Amino acid sequence: MAKYEKTITGQFEEVVSHLQNDIANSGISMKLVDESNYTLGDTKIAVRVYDKYFMRNGNRASLSLTVVGSDSNIYISAIGAGGGSGVFINFSLGAENDMVAIVERSVEQLV
Repeated sequence: MAKYEKTITGQFEEVVSHLQNDIANSGISMKLVDESNYTLGDTKIAVRVYDKYFMRNGNRASLSLTVVGSDSNIYISAIGAGGGSGVFINFSLGAENDMVAIVERSVEQLV
């Protein structure tokens, strides 16, 4: 598992759109599995789950992205999982880290 969290200042819809574009354009096998959007008062929440096939280790990894915005305060959490192989020993070639790094690079372009 790999994780990246960051708090930034920005416009919620622009941040979500920027992240979605960068993630979707990161590879041909990157797929949006599902999404959820919720608003509670002034707080907006966007959840996205992505899936990508990694040929180097012959399996899939997932990326869960959560973006929470209140006014211009934006919290971003990206968690990569499932990139390993093996039943009892999870041997990973870094697929989870690669997925999370996409979000990290995208966020760094925003700040």
